[in-house]
Amino acid sequence: MEYVALTGMSERVISELRNHHALTIEVRSPPNFFAAYKSNVGEFIFITHLSSDDLRGGSMGIIAKVLKHQVITHRMIQSNDIYYEEREMTLLRIQLEPRFIARVLRVTSNQICKAAKVDAEEMPFFDAR
Repeated sequence: MEYVALTGMSERVISELRNHHALTIEVRSPPNFFAAYKSNVGEFIFITHLSSDDLRGGSMGIIAKVLKHQVITHRMIQSNDIYYEEREMTLLRIQLEPRFIARVLRVTSNQICKAAKVDAEEMPFFDAR
C-alpha cells in the first residue's frame, strides 16, 4: 500500500512510536512539512529515521494514523536601540497513533518540494527474513 513518508525523524520519536505511544510532533523541515501537510486526519503515514536520500526498498519504519493536524505560525521579534527584526516560522503539528512496523517495497516519489511516498508492507514481529 502507498503511504506518504516522514523521513529523518529522531530516534526518540521512533522509539516512542515503537512503544505504542501516541505522539504529537512538530514538523519544520520543508520535505516533511510538505508530506505532513498532504496528510489528512484518519490517513496512515510511514515514519522512518532515515533521510529521504537513504530511503529505498528494504528500509524499515512505522506506519501511524494521523489523529490531529494543525498548521501554526510563530513570530519572533528581536530589537534594541539600533535595529528591529521580526521573523516568522510556519510549522505543522501532527499527532500520530502507531499501528505497525513496516518495510518499504519501493519508493514511489522522492522529489524536492513534494511529499515523499513509499509502497510499504506490514512486518509481523515473528518474520525473520
